[in-house]
Amino acid sequence: MRAVQTLTTPRFTLRPLRRSDAAALFATMSDDDVSLYLTRPAFTSEEELWGWFADPDWNGRTWIAEDAGGDVAGRFVAFPAHEKGVEEVGYITAIHRTREGVARECMEALIRHLFTAAIEDEGARKLTAEVDTRNAASVRLLEALGFTREAHLREHETTHAGLCDIYLYGLLKSEWNGGE
Repeated sequence: MRAVQTLTTPRFTLRPLRRSDAAALFATMSDDDVSLYLTRPAFTSEEELWGWFADPDWNGRTWIAEDAGGDVAGRFVAFPAHEKGVEEVGYITAIHRTREGVARECMEALIRHLFTAAIEDEGARKLTAEVDTRNAASVRLLEALGFTREAHLREHETTHAGLCDIYLYGLLKSEWNGGE
């Protein structure tokens, strides 16, 4: 497992995952509407959620967004994609913090980190994200962050919600505006 460096934004600290984060994010991850765009159904217990968060076979990294008062505002992840230098990213905002700009602020910090930090001796050259085509909020966020829609994968994935179309987004380091 690769180390998770603590990141900061004007309102949040993005820190490594803790056991208590399962309790903090359970209301979000157990909500059927929020979980609609996950590849699995809503979680039924904090223990089940912690098992998913802490899966020892997962090769990604997790950052938890926490405000100055200690309130958990979201989960942000990055994991190796198909080859060195390419990382896939993902995010979920805590249900009680939606529409506050949490995902945008934290994703900007994560993008900056992934493009500039040492990842196996070099920053990522490309970031990717997969999103259910019905997830309009996530599509808007990725496009606002400068990601380009690279593919529309039709009937690509079967989830608890049925057969889903997926958009594949990419952001090249050479195209990134540095967060400006």
